[in-house]
Amino acid sequence: MTKPFRTLDDADLAGKRVLLRVDLNVPTENGRVTDATRIERVAPTIAEIADKGGKVILLAHFGRPKGGPDEANSLKPVAAAVAHIIKRPVAFATDCIGKTADDAIAKMKNGDVLLLENTRFHKGEEKNDPAHVDELAKLGDVYVNDAFSAAHRAHATTHGLAHKLPAHAGRAMQKELEALEAALGSPKRPVAAIVGGAKVSTKLDLLGNLVNKVDVLIIGGGMANTFLFAEGKGVGKSLCEKDLADTARSIVAAAKKAKCRILLPVDATVAAELKPHVRVHVVDVDHVPEHEMILDIGPKSIAAVEKVLGEIKTLVWNGPFGAFETPPFDAATMAIAKTAARLTRQGKLTSVAGGGDTVAALNEAKVADDLTYVSTAGGAFLEWMEGKALPGVEALRAK
Repeated sequence: MTKPFRTLDDADLAGKRVLLRVDLNVPTENGRVTDATRIERVAPTIAEIADKGGKVILLAHFGRPKGGPDEANSLKPVAAAVAHIIKRPVAFATDCIGKTADDAIAKMKNGDVLLLENTRFHKGEEKNDPAHVDELAKLGDVYVNDAFSAAHRAHATTHGLAHKLPAHAGRAMQKELEALEAALGSPKRPVAAIVGGAKVSTKLDLLGNLVNKVDVLIIGGGMANTFLFAEGKGVGKSLCEKDLADTARSIVAAAKKAKCRILLPVDATVAAELKPHVRVHVVDVDHVPEHEMILDIGPKSIAAVEKVLGEIKTLVWNGPFGAFETPPFDAATMAIAKTAARLTRQGKLTSVAGGGDTVAALNEAKVADDLTYVSTAGGAFLEWMEGKALPGVEALRAK
């Protein structure tokens, strides 16, 4: 089997200037990094290139600067956090192209690490401007992309450079792509997908792609209400996109045609309002009171989902089951997360999850480390699940 993309195993790094695209768009407060997860993910790639004698030149964006450099979006404070995590010095250059970058790179010895200033301080980055790509390409001999979370954007440092220099996937990118391939590319069957979250409208492409890829589609969260409403059930004051009832019915029809089973809630935890520790009760989905709203799936529905998890080999998960930020409406998401984690630990399930709310819920359930792979990539993970080609990944494919 040919590898679909080149990795560090195929790269000649010793003595080379290696332009390494990473995601350092980390949360900060008063110039201090408050969550270093993204830095930790790319640390092994930085260390490996440096240990093999490459000069590591980090390219990254930060925030959404408007029209040029501004101090609030400088990467300078992030350099210290990177140095702290990789336990080696990290130099900083106040520009990512031109003389400033040139001079900083000229001073580097093999194994050194240098962070260049925010790539988005130049308009040419997001436009993928060929002249800007050429300026960047002059700085390096080899290009490595370790920023899957930015792979859905065709920018100069995620896409353009890959066509100018020998291009490779870093270790974090490689891990992500291998996990995604195992989940939907050529998975062990049967495969189930959990799709939750508030709205059907934001996940239409996703649902359309998944009915043709998975054996069971488990729908949770507010979006399940739209499907229940489409079946003619009363949903009371629940969050529901009633104008999408026809769309929901067409997804159900497409699933039937593709022999994909759709699993909807059969019971629900309801309350008169969404606030912590409000009075709740469980009803069948046929009997949701008019003045109440569905805020989580009920115990029978949890049992039905757990039964499916016991029968499948592969799970892809995007989106929570209920209003999980507000207890007790986190019960279903927590219970199902723990079951998925247990089955994964026992070697019975390959589980890949992603998306901001999903990651938050798995962290809350303290099981994020037990799943096979948890993607922190957000938009790129969703577009990949929708079946879209990601420019930053396509550019790394072995020519």
